[in-house]
Amino acid sequence: MPHAHLNLNLPTGDEIATTTCYMCACRCGIRVHLKDGRVRYIDGNPAHPVNRGVICAKGSAGIKQHYSPARLRKPLLRVGERGAREFREIEWDEALALATQWLGDIRARNPDELAFFTGRDQSQALTGWWAQAFGTINYAAHGGFCSVNMAAAGMYTLGGSFWEFGEPDWALTRYLMLWGVAEDHDSNPIKLGLGQLKTRGAKIVAINPVRSGYGAIADEWVPINPGTDGLLAGALIHELLRADRVDLEYLVRYTNAHYLVIRDPGGAEDGLFARDADGHPLCAVRASEDAAAAQDFPHPGPLPQAGEGEWQSPASRAGEQEPPSPLPCAGEVAPQARVREPGAKRPGPTVTRADAPGISPLVVGEVTLPDGRRAVPSFQLFAERYLADDYAPDAAAPVCGVPAETIRRLARELAEAAFEQAITLDQPWTDAHGREHAQMTGRPVAMHAMRGISAHANGFHTCRTLHLLQMILGAIDTPGSFRYQPPYPKSAPPPNRPGKSRKPNGALDAGPLGYVHAPEDLVVDAGGSPRRIDKAFSWEHPLAAHGMLQNVIANAVAGDPYRIDTLFLFMANMGWNSAMNTTATREMLCARDPATGEYAIPRIIYADAYDSETVAFADLVLPDTTYLERYDCISLLDRPISDADGASDAIRRPVVAPDRDVRPFQDVLLDLGARLKLPGLVDDDGAPKYPQGYAQYIAEHERAPGIGLLAGWRGADGTKAGIGLPNPDQLERYAEHGCYWHREIPAAARYYKMANRDYLDWAKSLGFVGSNAPIVLEFYCEPLQRFRLAAQGHGATQPPPKDRARVARYFDPLPFWYASLGGSPLTTADARSRAHDVDDFPLSAITQRPMFMYHAWGSQNAWLRQIATRNFLYLHPQTAAANGIDDGDWIWLAAPRGRIRVQARHHASTAPGTVWTWNAIGKRRGAWKLAGDAPENRDGFLLNHLIGESLDDASYANADPVTGQAAWFDLRVRIERDPSPCEPGHRIEMSTAPRNPKADAA
Repeated sequence: MPHAHLNLNLPTGDEIATTTCYMCACRCGIRVHLKDGRVRYIDGNPAHPVNRGVICAKGSAGIKQHYSPARLRKPLLRVGERGAREFREIEWDEALALATQWLGDIRARNPDELAFFTGRDQSQALTGWWAQAFGTINYAAHGGFCSVNMAAAGMYTLGGSFWEFGEPDWALTRYLMLWGVAEDHDSNPIKLGLGQLKTRGAKIVAINPVRSGYGAIADEWVPINPGTDGLLAGALIHELLRADRVDLEYLVRYTNAHYLVIRDPGGAEDGLFARDADGHPLCAVRASEDAAAAQDFPHPGPLPQAGEGEWQSPASRAGEQEPPSPLPCAGEVAPQARVREPGAKRPGPTVTRADAPGISPLVVGEVTLPDGRRAVPSFQLFAERYLADDYAPDAAAPVCGVPAETIRRLARELAEAAFEQAITLDQPWTDAHGREHAQMTGRPVAMHAMRGISAHANGFHTCRTLHLLQMILGAIDTPGSFRYQPPYPKSAPPPNRPGKSRKPNGALDAGPLGYVHAPEDLVVDAGGSPRRIDKAFSWEHPLAAHGMLQNVIANAVAGDPYRIDTLFLFMANMGWNSAMNTTATREMLCARDPATGEYAIPRIIYADAYDSETVAFADLVLPDTTYLERYDCISLLDRPISDADGASDAIRRPVVAPDRDVRPFQDVLLDLGARLKLPGLVDDDGAPKYPQGYAQYIAEHERAPGIGLLAGWRGADGTKAGIGLPNPDQLERYAEHGCYWHREIPAAARYYKMANRDYLDWAKSLGFVGSNAPIVLEFYCEPLQRFRLAAQGHGATQPPPKDRARVARYFDPLPFWYASLGGSPLTTADARSRAHDVDDFPLSAITQRPMFMYHAWGSQNAWLRQIATRNFLYLHPQTAAANGIDDGDWIWLAAPRGRIRVQARHHASTAPGTVWTWNAIGKRRGAWKLAGDAPENRDGFLLNHLIGESLDDASYANADPVTGQAAWFDLRVRIERDPSPCEPGHRIEMSTAPRNPKADAA
């Protein structure tokens, strides 16, 4: 019915300003419609390369985020006890003077007494640089409890990773596997990509304990038991090996699968690559065919024929009919074309450089090295591992919860898509060795993974297993497969190590985060004990590339390895949903030193835009702006927004002025750095180097000559890209172009980026890589073996006795699956027997974040709260029936640390052995300016209360032993019935056992 009083032609606003969204990690381009200086409407920017005009519920609800009643309005100084929310408002001059005094005293005494940790800030290029200038090794960011398994596994394997460093080939893939993918991250690009796949009829398979979001539109949902993805991937590899469906051509072209690995048990080089006198890796070739190979087959050579010293599938060994062999790479002669006279004696192999052109390397078979030691190609070790019975579908099925026949069918479908539906593009290209190819050939199988596989103590090896599965299918950066997004690929791993010593000016010798290559890169003392408060980059968690934010508070309170003076947090809600063991963490934030009566963490500085739960525990609160009131830099040095066909970066810019006494945190950080006279933040005369704040820093700061935070419109006249002098008008150029810069990759450079001369030259010209040498994919990860050798007593840097067995077990250069930190090395029989040990807690409990909310921000948003204001515990009807639970009953969910009372709902799209809920919807009463009886406070809940930040004996963090990734999803629970299931009310009852066993032990 028409409404005569509505003026449907009234413009939404009188001005439109472009900027970049901040409501999730997509960083979509948005248009902000303004009227009389106020935000009236937000929609997507059709020209932006990330979202092309698409906007989600979160993005359009940014108006309510900006005008949220929970916005902080002025600096606050605590006047009551921590946690009591008793503050007085102070002026910025007092706040900054106080922070400068506290931080200045620390820097003069010992910079490591500052622990500076940031949450989902999206400006780590600044905060990490600031920490380096301050001189503290104790800096980390959000990724340690979110995605470091994903990032580290990818960066140590292929120089890129899932998530924000790569994407499926949406335009060409014919078979997509989604592993543990929830819908809160990168949602608009994924939705656009899935739309392409559905239109083309490609098959989408979702592997996840829960079917929601993307899984709901998938062609097939494979419910899997949490934490067993690596075993399922290994079973798929097992089947592909058995069927001889392996792209050996790809492996020897792009990976180190043909490198010879020394077999010298007990020796100092056992498990390392055999190398020549100049350090070049070696491989084995047939002696008499060396010259012929150089003439007929440029490196890497053709698939080896079946026979002695070469790969044979089980079918060929048994005399069975072989399935079709993988197709050779484009432009090369099929390997079966080479013919040997009947009865001719096969010559023995010889050893040569593995990276030399004109060789046809063997991938199996033991050889004798010139020094008499034995060696085998790394592919042989891989095949021996995954052809073992432990990875057979019949053995894996009971553990994964995926039927054996489903596993076999999925393997057949992968092989069919990869080898029978191979893609050939008529696009000439030149490889890194200068050889020209007429076409690009690809395997149209793509994979994408997210936190579902990362948030487990076995996540690093699980993710590496997925990457090796991709490699044997020839499905990394080929047409139709997983594709790198610039500035990736990098060398695997990248060269930057974590800083661990200070220069004469007090700054660290390198950034506080980085990639450890060998034991000598660890940040440990002379006795091998951790030097960082979170124990990252120590023998306990050597490859903790993002740090371990989740363990800082417990370690600091326990004094393990030492006490700190000040905890400086930026947008890290450690008083609630970002904390493991939330109840105990809140108590630890208020804990006092028995000897002095002072707080165990003497000072807490907290910066945030909103009145979150953590504000209550701060001594000094520095109020941030909203994302519509400040500059931000979405830099290629940080977390890029590129796509596989082009490089992109972007800015946010203020489109409205603050109506409160708040300042952008980036400006505050630069101001504090200048007050502290930190190197790089003041000029030679001691004056602030960036007096105009973050905007000036973005435009003028250089990490290396010509390399700044933004790649677009560089040079004094703005005509350069990637490398060029700072341009004072750079931000204006970005604003004129929709607040983003995008540079397309040349057509001949879009695939095989790790070994494509055109791409490597293009990337070098923009400063993404320092060399145009090819990047070898680390099929066999030799750096891990160096740690294992150290644990076995070799080398100058060795672990303390308590860590030796742990390092020796988990630092395997080939990925493997293990069920838990406490279990023995992989056997699926062991995994089944251990299930009897957890009869008290038979269910897995996980969380997901909904597409309509992101972290804790969304559930205080007036529009998004209309979608959901509380969460439920979802369980399969079969699980509910077994426990006598009706739909809607209030029940107790119990774990070793305590139990929480929650409302249960039946959900058929949940794996029967799993229960789950939406995370970060439940809120603490008094926070976020919600009403006291708001559903988020009354009925909403967190599983975090039941998840320990340490293992039960407090010996190690509850984390991946390789990377320190928080093992959120390893939680085991049981259901306990409530005598009054119809009576509503959420409650928390913690165990009477020590709530902080680490502090208790100390």
